[in-house]
Amino acid sequence: MKQIQGFITAILLTGFLHAQDSIIKFSFDHVALSVKDVDRSVDFYKKVLNLKEIENRSKSEGLRWLSLGGNLELHLIPMWKQNIIIDIASHFALATKNFDAFINFLNKEKIKYLDANDQPHAYSIRADGVKQLYFQDPDGYWIEVNNIGQNY
Repeated sequence: MKQIQGFITAILLTGFLHAQDSIIKFSFDHVALSVKDVDRSVDFYKKVLNLKEIENRSKSEGLRWLSLGGNLELHLIPMWKQNIIIDIASHFALATKNFDAFINFLNKEKIKYLDANDQPHAYSIRADGVKQLYFQDPDGYWIEVNNIGQNY
């Protein structure tokens, strides 16, 4: 009897959560990174990813914002006092249809990159055919670049 009650409760909760999903929707807004030198990081993202700086609408001193396209933004924030532990699992990903040209750019600029298995100057090919590579910004944050959209 308790199993049946638990099953019914689970179904009711699933329906409730589903109803909540239809009421509360989210869209991606921005990524915020705590950086040691905001100017250096802005220069890096402008040069390497060709991002454009946009107005810091928060008006908070020292913050600088960059456009990731559409309404998506990258906020660069002066380093807070806490230490940040960064590994490759914590990354953000950008897609390009010019994957090979981007690899040529990284090589020309002598920017180190690697595949998902830590092989330097290599890229991975996922089971779905998507190519991907990883590199770090000046503060050690990992960035994935892939060619999603090129194969679809």
